[in-house]
Parts: sequence; structure tokens; C-alpha cells
Amino acid sequence: MVDAPVLHGRNLAALRGERLIFAGIGFALERGGLLKLTGRNGAGKSTLIRMIAGLVAPFTGSLLWNGAEVGLDREGFLADLIYAGHQDGLKTALTATENLDLFARLRGTSDRDAVAALESFGIAELADLPVRYMSAGQRRRVSLARLRMTPARLWLLDEPLTALDVGAITQLGRVVDAHRNAGGMVIAATHADLPGEAGDVLEIVPPADADMDDGMEDAW
Repeated sequence: MVDAPVLHGRNLAALRGERLIFAGIGFALERGGLLKLTGRNGAGKSTLIRMIAGLVAPFTGSLLWNGAEVGLDREGFLADLIYAGHQDGLKTALTATENLDLFARLRGTSDRDAVAALESFGIAELADLPVRYMSAGQRRRVSLARLRMTPARLWLLDEPLTALDVGAITQLGRVVDAHRNAGGMVIAATHADLPGEAGDVLEIVPPADADMDDGMEDAW
């Protein structure tokens, strides 16, 4: 028996100003599912991720969560997702654990173990180091460790492999696989393959006259 889609996108289109970015986008994501968004730079991958996260309103189409329009319980839907944008969104004066603890408190999950989350990405030894002293790759790992600080079912990852070395990419793959095996879902916009179990691929092909300057002002 095939599970019914938990997240369903129908005939989605996005505008920037008066220009069409993409149109006719549809997808269905089931429990344990992974959807990889592909397409050339500016095709609209980031815009679609932001649309699902509630940061961009669709021009046409609809998003359904458990069979109901997202707008009917937007607060509940947003509470059940994590959006990881291009920027790390860390407070550089705080340590790694302080950043994670702050994120957990804001999400209402203060019982989570920040050190264990950092260990998932191989940087537990940096737990007490202020973020300002970290490399770009280390900051990215701290940022991604926030995925382990909340039980949100839906992860929205925009270019999650940025600044990661081979070892960190492998660790992210393990974290993603564990999340999916527990029934979680992932949508990732990336030019490279995510390691781990395979998922579905959605290529976004914009109209010929589309605005190709896809938004990059992303954060958690």
C-alpha cells in the first residue's frame, strides 16, 4: 500500500514583479521522502523552497499538508518544518552550543542535546568556541546541526552542501537518512548529489522569458 502524500504542490507558479519565474510546478512528498530540486542557476529552486517555507506567496497553485490547504493551519505547518537557507544565520558572538540552545528555545524544544547535535556533524570539540573564530565549513556544520534540535518532520535545505568538505557531506547524508528512516521528509535544492538513499528529482525549467535572478536572501 502506497502512503498518501504528506506535502502536495499543485500547479505552482511564481512572479517577481511582473515577470514569471516558473509555472506548472507540481510534486508529492510522502513520509520518508526526499525531493531534490535541480535546474540551472536562477531557474527558481530557491524561490520554490522559500515558497514552501511561507516566505514567498505563490502566484497560482496550492500547497497541501496532510490533504488540507496549508493556509488553513499555517502556524501548525510552519512549526513542523525547518528552513535552512544560503546564509548560516548564526550569532557570531555566541558559541556553537549557545547558538543551538537559542534556536531550540525559540522552537520550544529546549530539552535537546546541543553537543549530541554537533557530534552528528563531527564538531563536538568546537562546542564552546565562539562562532566568529570558525571557518566557513565549521559554521555551516553548526548551522546544519540545528536540524537535530527540533522534531520538525519537513526539512527544507537550500544548497546545504555549500562550504562542506567530503567528510561533512557524508555526515549530512547520514543525518538525512536517519531523519527519513524515522518518517521525516526532505526537500533540497542542490547542484550536487546528496549522499545516502535515493529520492525523487524535480527539474525546474523556467519559461524562456523568465526572470533568471533567483532570490538569495535566505536564512533560517
